[in-house]
Amino acid sequence: MSVTPTTLLTLCAVLVATGVTAPARAQQAPPPAPVPSPRQLFDQTCQTCHGNASVPRAADPAVLRRMTPERIYEALTTGVMQAQAQALSDPAKRALAEYLGDRKLGAGETGSADRMPNRCDVASAGRRRTTGGDWNGWGADLANTRFQPTRAAGLPAVQVPRLALKWAFAVPGATAVYGQPTVVDGRVFVGADTGFVYALDQRTGCVHWAYQAHAGVRSAVTVGPIAGARRGAFFGDLKGNVYAVDVVTGALVWTMRADEHALTRITAAPVLHRERLYVSVASFEEGASTSPRYPCCTFRGSVLALRADTGAVAWKTYTIADEPKPTRLSPAGVQMHGPSGAGVWNAPTIDPRRNALYVGTGNNYSRPTTGTSDAVMAFDLQTGKVLWTQQALADDAWIPACAPGAALAGNCPEDLGPDYDFGASPILKSLPGGRRLLITVAKSGIAWAMDPDKEGAVVWKTPEPARAAGPEGEMVWGAAADDRHLYVGLTSGGVAAYRLTSGAIAWTTPIPPADPSRRSGHSGAVTVTPGMVYSGGWDGVLRALEADSGRVVWQYDTMRDFDTVNKMPARGGSMGAPGATVAGGMVFVGSGYIGVRNGTPGNVLLAFGPAGQ
Repeated sequence: MSVTPTTLLTLCAVLVATGVTAPARAQQAPPPAPVPSPRQLFDQTCQTCHGNASVPRAADPAVLRRMTPERIYEALTTGVMQAQAQALSDPAKRALAEYLGDRKLGAGETGSADRMPNRCDVASAGRRRTTGGDWNGWGADLANTRFQPTRAAGLPAVQVPRLALKWAFAVPGATAVYGQPTVVDGRVFVGADTGFVYALDQRTGCVHWAYQAHAGVRSAVTVGPIAGARRGAFFGDLKGNVYAVDVVTGALVWTMRADEHALTRITAAPVLHRERLYVSVASFEEGASTSPRYPCCTFRGSVLALRADTGAVAWKTYTIADEPKPTRLSPAGVQMHGPSGAGVWNAPTIDPRRNALYVGTGNNYSRPTTGTSDAVMAFDLQTGKVLWTQQALADDAWIPACAPGAALAGNCPEDLGPDYDFGASPILKSLPGGRRLLITVAKSGIAWAMDPDKEGAVVWKTPEPARAAGPEGEMVWGAAADDRHLYVGLTSGGVAAYRLTSGAIAWTTPIPPADPSRRSGHSGAVTVTPGMVYSGGWDGVLRALEADSGRVVWQYDTMRDFDTVNKMPARGGSMGAPGATVAGGMVFVGSGYIGVRNGTPGNVLLAFGPAGQ
């Protein structure tokens, strides 16, 4: 990081925005400058040198992103970059360290299980307790239906209006509890932006163990055998690392990096099937490319098959077959590359009948565009060979901070696309008579049903929404399906149900925010049990709706302070991505999500059960 005459002007604006101001003058002060985001701070104060080939001694951003936030903060405050960063306020330095380190700074000091008073007793550590039902990974089953049958749910629809809070667990230092809870053998596993993954007792919330990854953990945890009788908890982090830790002790068994691209991240839960772990790979390059100095773009999405016992790669297949090549110079004179993008943000869906794996892909970041972006792709489980691709929208090249008509401004692609990719996992469903559908929802607000037995031929799709969805998307992180309907949250506000046989609308329930001052919308994944649909909103309210009618029968406002079982401060926030999980007669949900819509932070995991039980 270097302060040159050019960047000093930028630093002055940063100082105003971060609390370092000049003495007041007699005349009225100008309005304060907008507070820059961490990415803007890096662009303005660091990237003149870091990422500039003419400054060979400055570490490349890819190297910086391999460091921990603690190491980066130390370099900025007392280390080699102290002089260059002396004009930055401490909040700005901390923001830079967390941005590059991909997790909260100093979380290890407070988030360790050893610091918590509610440790589980030693005798229970190795005991596997059957509670009548599990919810393993993202979708609860290999088909990613997000449907929990009666026996596993243990929560009949008639009991849902009686749900009451049983316990709350604080995730120290977190602003986002965005790892969807997993429930297996009486334990709840959840990750957060601090990088910590916790294993808690399902009934009491006591802490079995905590493991801190190198970066924030957004993926749900998948539990299963590693080798012999040993079982593991598998997950990924926001630096692109995949982990297997011992499910009893939390000790690391193995870790590997899914891709060498510096901006690789794992957002989706890995899926375990027949001794192989299937991992989807996405990236943050889409966001980093908004800097006019960034050489956009070189990342390609991929899917990996790993050996569950060692993490060794059995196969890896990119969603874009061609490696990126130099294309044009940006207006800033930076070399551009393409094709790029088509990241995989969703957990794979497994089809044992066809020996296939299905994922949805993201948009391209730069041109030329490809036939595998904004698509559903099928891969052979054994070899990784691409079996077929069904593209929903062609020519969708998009990065943030671009607007229609802003072509060639910075790194903006020519003919900017709408960003209508697939963030949600495909759902594999069998209909009466034996016909099968592969159903997924796009950010455009269109749901698609494809035939997995006819190379993804389209069976039906829902009409385009009345209004444009925009880059935030109308249907984002996940739908759910029972034997009658497909259920999905709407970013415009509410939940909708579509008939599985035709895609026709069954019902729509508009849901305004609980408070007019809060954000509206339901872009997070929904969850279904017999007779009930659960959906969390940006307003911080978890709701249960009747599956037949869409009528809201229960709701709980999480946006408040909680007394917690680990005696640490906790407050709920927005729910914008992971869904609730239902297992063993209880409902679990993390509260706190910021995302791209600037939601309300939070740091609490909540557990509900019927009152009086």
